[in-house]
Amino acid sequence: MMFLKLAWRNIWRNKRRTMITVSAIIFAVLAAVFMQSMNRGSHEMMIDNMVRFHTGYVQIQDFRYQEESSLDNAFLFTEDLREKLQHIEPRLEGVIPRIETYMLAGNDHATRGAMVLGIDPDKEHLLNGIRNHVSQGRFFEADEQKAVITEGLARRLELQVGDYLLLLGQGRFGMSANALVEISGIVRHPIREMNLQTVFLPLQEAQFILSAEEHVTALLLLPERERHATRIASVLNNKVQDDELIAYVWPELIPELLQLLEFDLVGAYFMSAVLYLVIGFGFFGTVLTMTLERLHEFGVLISVGMKRSKLAIILFLETIFISVIGVILGILCSYLLILYFHINPIELTGDIAEMIVEMGWEPYLPMSFAADQFYTQGFIVFIIAMIVFLFPMLKVMKLNVLEAMRY
Repeated sequence: MMFLKLAWRNIWRNKRRTMITVSAIIFAVLAAVFMQSMNRGSHEMMIDNMVRFHTGYVQIQDFRYQEESSLDNAFLFTEDLREKLQHIEPRLEGVIPRIETYMLAGNDHATRGAMVLGIDPDKEHLLNGIRNHVSQGRFFEADEQKAVITEGLARRLELQVGDYLLLLGQGRFGMSANALVEISGIVRHPIREMNLQTVFLPLQEAQFILSAEEHVTALLLLPERERHATRIASVLNNKVQDDELIAYVWPELIPELLQLLEFDLVGAYFMSAVLYLVIGFGFFGTVLTMTLERLHEFGVLISVGMKRSKLAIILFLETIFISVIGVILGILCSYLLILYFHINPIELTGDIAEMIVEMGWEPYLPMSFAADQFYTQGFIVFIIAMIVFLFPMLKVMKLNVLEAMRY
């Protein structure tokens, strides 16, 4: 207890020195959390767009569909199946049906390959807010015989709201599929590849065109909490095997996205290592200066009979106090900073903004607000500080008293 009191009094005996050291730790935590938040924010935005607009958190398919993505492997979707899924897993907020295929889309002077998605507009909006992405016209209702196309496809075919779109393709079991539908709206899809080629149709209209009445190629499940996705898929796989269905979580459906993120993390880890190195040398410079200022003090204490081991213990306790204060204040400051930028994301301008928009994303710098990044980065900075602060303790153990008295 006496050592604790001495250490606490020592750090406030020279407030300027203590505040400089604490400020260095606060800045280190801020820098580490801010960098981590930017990196994770871009990953979270990419994953969120892919999951909400493409795969869903959990997706149910016919067990043959993953190997052969054909309408022949669509499955019957009825209210009984919906109720069964809701009964098996009450943590589901929604069951979103889709039927997906590829067709030729065109007008009187051009054709392009297109992804045709038959959707229930109300349920789809629950999953991804698709109506909020309409840039021209309006989104169709479930009982209308209209289409909504993406901006990229509209630009390639030179189509506007009110024009008619011709669809040519093959339906279920080789049936001929063709339709002429009016375009009610144009959307800006967040996923660049889908923005260049997607046509949305009402689910029942798409099923009729494709000779697949009451059939869907996938059910996208919306869990109450994202973290429940793996558990929900595991439970459903044990319950729907008799229906020849299988549930996948999104990493199983888009493994290439995970590989891309893992590759990107290599660069992020390297930058983090460089940042930690800079932080470590910054600490060391500060601690070296503080230690040299106190050499005379250390020499006097040792010369009057204080054991070096006890002095080292006091210095260690001072280190803990300063590090804990700095890390806690750093976490608090970084929490407030990231919270601000999470609510008010940084808007990008100029060429960078144009490039981001071309990729199909909003021109903002997303910031992650994941809780673990605060205490993880705080802990790493704390460890770095403790390692650097070993220097004054080693200096005390090897201190030449006569030389120290000259300072």
